[in-house]
Amino acid sequence: MAKKSKIEKLKRQQRTVEKYAALRQKLKEEGDYQALAKLPRDASPTRLQNRDETDGRPRGYMRKFGMSRITFRQLAHEGKIPGVIKASW
Repeated sequence: MAKKSKIEKLKRQQRTVEKYAALRQKLKEEGDYQALAKLPRDASPTRLQNRDETDGRPRGYMRKFGMSRITFRQLAHEGKIPGVIKASW
């Protein structure tokens, strides 16, 4: 489980990215890189780090499912992820 402060920081960064998305796109199209540099650093979507939706784990993130490998394995064993079955050979 990630610290609550890290999870809240991610939420704040996501709000900042959404707030400045249209302005960033406009400035990029115009080629005004000086104005783009004056925007907050957290307004850049590349600064976001993917985190598990349930526990906030930053590593072992699986994009397709939106969760970490540990949570994925746990839910897959419980049969709570549609279309995922345990492989055996």
